[in-house]
Amino acid sequence: MTPPRMIAAEIYRGSSYGPKHPLAIPRVSLVVDMVHALGWVNDQTYLTGPVATPDQLARFHDRDYIAAVQQAERDQALPPDMMARFNLGLNGNPIYPEIFRRPATAAGSSILAARLLQDGGIIHHPAGGTHHGLAAQASGFCYFNDPVLGILAFLDGGLDRILYVDIDAHHGDGVQIAFADDPRVLTVSVHEDGIWPKTGDIDDIAGGMARNLPVPRGMNDDEMRFVLMEYILPLAQKFKPQAIVLQCGCDALAEDPLSRQMLGNGSVWDVVRELAEMAPRFLVLGGGGYNPYSVARCWAGVWGIVNKFEIPDMVPVEVEKILRVIKWAHSRGRQPAPELLTTLADPWRGGLIRAEIRHRVQLLKGFGV
Repeated sequence: MTPPRMIAAEIYRGSSYGPKHPLAIPRVSLVVDMVHALGWVNDQTYLTGPVATPDQLARFHDRDYIAAVQQAERDQALPPDMMARFNLGLNGNPIYPEIFRRPATAAGSSILAARLLQDGGIIHHPAGGTHHGLAAQASGFCYFNDPVLGILAFLDGGLDRILYVDIDAHHGDGVQIAFADDPRVLTVSVHEDGIWPKTGDIDDIAGGMARNLPVPRGMNDDEMRFVLMEYILPLAQKFKPQAIVLQCGCDALAEDPLSRQMLGNGSVWDVVRELAEMAPRFLVLGGGGYNPYSVARCWAGVWGIVNKFEIPDMVPVEVEKILRVIKWAHSRGRQPAPELLTTLADPWRGGLIRAEIRHRVQLLKGFGV
């Protein structure tokens, strides 16, 4: 059987949305450097992702929008009417030097992953997970929707039962919209209640193929495990997916500045570990995550989990050096907690499973598949 593979690219090294943007931080390059330093990849298991062509992007995105993103990269500016029409250069979606090539690489990598997984296997694509992108607009830091394009590549390859699971702190609205009434794709999102984009209410099933679990702030590891064991896994067993796509955003970790959740990476890894056993094809994407230390540790650990590597108690000196040279202007970056520099695994952050979460899971079970 083909071992798990990682897809990444060098374009993410040094590329930034701008100095004051939440995505000014390094993320994918840290993960790549860490898994190499750990000795967890080689020439057979590490692949370089391609840039998607306009024709490939047009499988989901409008051609006028694709052309506008290309124009924005070429000119580093757009006329005001185009900015407003395509939401480019506005609302957290800046025009920056790699505005086309960077998201197009994430999209190309998800398309490639789906093709490589036709015969089965696991692929980790940490630069993927841009789940807010719309057909003709940028949204929520997302320009092209690589999860949608990856799922479409699975469907184009002949599969007809795809499960999309999204554990980002923010609702996976763009993917839900894309497949709202497609009986071949079931989208499931677990997200923090009440934060942007303020969609994904518990009674929102879109055209019938969406399931949403908004959770109150302060979600802990025991609550995440409860959701996994009591809802996500039973739902997956009933749906019997031929492929699972997991949007593994880690902005619900306690250290993240853009959510109010209290997870450790152990419960995120639990989701990865369990879903990896559920389908013959498994694509693990990245997503949100705005603390570079917690993102790098979580996603490097995801790679360890899918490979069933032992997670070390303390990271090797080479990995610690990678973490120590991170530059993050946020107040939390000035003096990171020592364990963020010397370990991969967070301590288990358990606690009470609140009645509200139990009630919502029970309510969702009533929706069936």
